Amino acid sequence: MEEIVGFARAVRVGPYICIGGTAPVDAEGKTVGLGNAGRQAERCFEIADDALRRAGSGWEHVVRTRLMLTDIDDWKAVVDARKKYCRLSKPVDTIMQVSRFVNPEWLVEIEVDAVVADL
Repeated sequence: MEEIVGFARAVRVGPYICIGGTAPVDAEGKTVGLGNAGRQAERCFEIADDALRRAGSGWEHVVRTRLMLTDIDDWKAVVDARKKYCRLSKPVDTIMQVSRFVNPEWLVEIEVDAVVADL
């Protein structure tokens, strides 16, 4: 999608890394985990993990995550997926319900901000 609509998965400016709304898609753009917010969140975090590493960072530098869900009652499954990546770094977090995403199959999107302090 990045090339099709003209956006970057992650942008690094100096020590700051911002990862935009990350959707639960596979390499072909197909939705992963249809109907399963926990599995969709896992996929979102896998994509964000790759973006962090490509930007020269990792979860130890993450300072904020934003979890957007179409059904706030799915928060526990999404937070359980987040734990794998954020348990040690303990970034601040926002969890919110949104009315919908571009693709109605998506139940979750995440955003991640990091600061690489060791430049």
